[in-house]
Amino acid sequence: MSLFSSLLLGLIQGIAEFLPVSSSGHLSIAQNLLGIQAVGEEHVFFDVLLHLGTLAAVFVAYWSDIVDMVREFFSAIGDLIHHRTTPHTPPARRMILLIVVGTLPLFVILPIKKAVEGLYYNTAFIGCALLVTGVLLFLSDRVKRGRKTEKTATMADAVLVGVGQAIATCPGISRSGMTICAGTFLGFDRRFAVRFSFLLSIPAVLGANILDMADAVQAGIDWSQVPVYLVGIAAAAVSGYLCIRLIRMIADKGRFGFFAYYCWAAGAITLLLTILH
Repeated sequence: MSLFSSLLLGLIQGIAEFLPVSSSGHLSIAQNLLGIQAVGEEHVFFDVLLHLGTLAAVFVAYWSDIVDMVREFFSAIGDLIHHRTTPHTPPARRMILLIVVGTLPLFVILPIKKAVEGLYYNTAFIGCALLVTGVLLFLSDRVKRGRKTEKTATMADAVLVGVGQAIATCPGISRSGMTICAGTFLGFDRRFAVRFSFLLSIPAVLGANILDMADAVQAGIDWSQVPVYLVGIAAAAVSGYLCIRLIRMIADKGRFGFFAYYCWAAGAITLLLTILH
């Protein structure tokens, strides 16, 4: 894999992971239709690294939230050990519970993981999935603004957003788009919907990478490609961080329509290229 391919795929991963346009769908399109040698059986390790790059972007963008949750986690353990009770659950502790509950639906995907991964090579499915993502984004702009935050969101809300995240393991369905839209439909404050979506990605990405690491080692690691890998990681991390900042600003205005039109166009073009390929 060339430095240019690594840079391009890193940019695609970073941009499409956080903008609601499906990173897996775009990476698959790049590999299967544009002839760019990317992720897949030969480059499972590179796929893992790209996702770690975007995970680093989440840590940088939400560092203060993550620190607060880590502190609250140990504080909660201390309360359990010393049998202390608090009249009100601190927001950071409640956010931990919401993230844990929201991650649970992903376990339903484990038995069908191979089947879902097989869709990565089905560009017709990806094209249709992009069209569906566009519909969700279009509708989310027309939902009344909600006010729920980590203080008022229910565990049922977290489960439903988590179901959206589980569905988004299918390529072409945007993880960020699905979870942000789900939160918006459930009455989340738009800023909170974005923040919850990205923080919810942390255990999902870590868990997926742990499962994929065994496949990566089995597929083999070409250590001579380390400089190429680093370029991809850096591109994914930097572009991902910038896109997180962008999506925050867009969420404040509640304008995801542009992304809806983009997904519709990308889906239609993908279907056309699939037919002509």
